[in-house]
Amino acid sequence: MDALVIGAGPAGLMAAEMLAAAGRQVVVCEAKPSAGRKFLMAGKSGLNVTKDEPAPSFARAYNAGWLSPMLAEFGPAQVQDWCRALGQEVFTGSSGRVFPVSMKGSPLLRAWLTRLGGAGVEVRLRWRWTGFQGDGWQFDTPDGPVTLSPRVVVLALGGASWARLGSDAAWVPWLRARGVEIAPFKPANMGFSVNWSPHMAKYFGQPVKGVALIAGQRRERGEFVLSAHGVEGGGIYAISRDLREGAPLRLDLMPDIPAREVESRLARMKPAETMANRLRKLGLPPVSIALVMEFGRTRPLLEAIKALPVPLTGPRPLDEAISTAGGMARAALTDDLELRALPGVFACGEMLDWEAPTGGYLLTACWATGRWAGRAAAKAG
Repeated sequence: MDALVIGAGPAGLMAAEMLAAAGRQVVVCEAKPSAGRKFLMAGKSGLNVTKDEPAPSFARAYNAGWLSPMLAEFGPAQVQDWCRALGQEVFTGSSGRVFPVSMKGSPLLRAWLTRLGGAGVEVRLRWRWTGFQGDGWQFDTPDGPVTLSPRVVVLALGGASWARLGSDAAWVPWLRARGVEIAPFKPANMGFSVNWSPHMAKYFGQPVKGVALIAGQRRERGEFVLSAHGVEGGGIYAISRDLREGAPLRLDLMPDIPAREVESRLARMKPAETMANRLRKLGLPPVSIALVMEFGRTRPLLEAIKALPVPLTGPRPLDEAISTAGGMARAALTDDLELRALPGVFACGEMLDWEAPTGGYLLTACWATGRWAGRAAAKAG
């Protein structure tokens, strides 16, 4: 076998595309019954392919500066051109997020797989990598165990979240045994647990809108949702790294009104009025009032409105996270994303140790690293 790619997600398919474009004979092995399962799940509510912003600020969204050259070569502008070349027109929303006009991932994936097939890329489904057999790569296949000995390999096995869709980190012990340094996985872009009192149950599933979320020195406008387990949603994900590292969560429930003005409005109310009635008169929605009653009863009312503490008991489990931090350490890789411990083997996508928020950053980096690794692998072997 010439070139083997393990994993048929966005990173792996992009690596396969680069290998095929260089004239290599490419086989992609995928453990699941179909390609791009997490990609399709992420696109169910609208496939956010990238964010339309200048390259320098786009790259700053990542915690790994070493991704910058890859993102410079395949960043927001290139992602959009690539989608159009597959017949998928895109548009930019008011937040700068870029979506296919169809809003779905399936048309893009179908067009991509068709183009890959035309380039000679073979995709073998239900081929699960199960480790090494001597110097060979062992697979569990529909026809039983098979060992492959390719000239070059690109690993695109995903991180450690959404195991049901293929990202289960089963690869970690096999690569560690071969001397590859791997940083422990942590959840990223995840919700957090909260010990609610029983009266909060009627608010589960409701969004909290028009607030600012504060985590240490970070302040982000956004919204989130109350659940039986705690809090989740875009506003929480934006500050999830800070919260995971121990920053307390506070809420400004009236972020567009200065504290002095809120204080003035409260002073004009009758002293005998209940806390709940005062909050209603300020225009807070019922779910925000419930949060103040839950966590702000013993605090000055102004503080409860402008800096309400929400005690978190920790992040939700790893497999519930949208993405993960941790994975194959930068020190384990050359600048070409080749494994120092395994020459001729390259890696890309979420199995690498980097972290970014939602909003198109995750998908763009998977494509960019897949492209980088695929081009380098095409020159190897």
